Amino acid sequence: MAAKKLCESFSKTLIDEVQRWGSMKQTGVTLRYMMEFGSKPTDKNLLISAQFLHKELAIRIARRAIELESLPYGLSQKPAVLKGRGVLDVNKIYKFQVRDWYLDSFRDLRSFPEIKDKNDELEFTQMIKMIKVRHNNVVPMMALGVQQLKKGMNPNIVYEDLDEIHQFLDRFYMSRIGIRMLIGQHVALHDPNPPPDRVGYIHTKMSPVEVARNASEDARAICLRQYGCAPDINIYGDPSFTFPYVPSHLHLMVFELVKNSLRAVQERFMDADKVSDEGGGIPRSGLPSIFTYLYSTAENRMDEEALGTGEIVTMAGYGYGIPISRLYARYFGGDLQIISMEGYGTDAYLHLSRLGDSQEPLP
Repeated sequence: MAAKKLCESFSKTLIDEVQRWGSMKQTGVTLRYMMEFGSKPTDKNLLISAQFLHKELAIRIARRAIELESLPYGLSQKPAVLKGRGVLDVNKIYKFQVRDWYLDSFRDLRSFPEIKDKNDELEFTQMIKMIKVRHNNVVPMMALGVQQLKKGMNPNIVYEDLDEIHQFLDRFYMSRIGIRMLIGQHVALHDPNPPPDRVGYIHTKMSPVEVARNASEDARAICLRQYGCAPDINIYGDPSFTFPYVPSHLHLMVFELVKNSLRAVQERFMDADKVSDEGGGIPRSGLPSIFTYLYSTAENRMDEEALGTGEIVTMAGYGYGIPISRLYARYFGGDLQIISMEGYGTDAYLHLSRLGDSQEPLP
């Protein structure tokens, strides 16, 4: 059925290729391997990396293109959205658009010739940089589709019971994290003047305190922009403690957690003279849902107009910050746990693997 649907807008040859490559085995890597391999970005190593990505990216992207044809719970059968005089089919907005991005990227990879020398490798690197840019809006586009699905659901439905949709989105986003990490790491290894202690995307001596401080300040800036004020944030820890990790991943996770905390505190105490650091906790009824993609305590402000701006800074109201943060933690063998006491506050525990020997989860 998936192959039949794909054929409606793409050649049979391409679809057969997608099906064949989507059935191939993926190859996972570890943070430690990426760090050790990338520590010597010689022309030979970059060539080996490009040859690996030429095949691996095609396999991973083909798998996602196939799965996008079988979206669960009618995710591609939502009601149309009126826009101007015409009718804008949300199915076409996000499902076909995202699917087409994946198919276009697969076609680019498969049409690229065998990588034999440095010039081939440099051309390939430019091509995968464009693939990464092409997929920048995948998360908000998919979020729009999920929100449209949510609008058409029975308001009494228990979101955490929709296992199929949550499992699909977990697989989809975990795969996306891996694809972007592999591309970003390879591209970054071409930097002729990398910052100290950097191996591509990886900081060999990352200070979690420093990253948490920067992420918290970014979250406060968003809070200030929205509310006109923001609670102070206290960060405790030893700034000299370091370990190898990807700072951008930790920044995203801490940013989402702090942003949620600031919003909870601000909205609970915004009329008080003194701002407490307890945000009231998550309602007991909502706790089982916090890692699902259909739950959020924030007002939903997303619409199709926002997708064209490229300036969607936060995911508040879309139900994505917490579940995607957990995927980032799990990508390198960590985890995210949330403990909340209704009426008081919430604690988030972010576990990260310092050894770097956990292989990528391969959905």
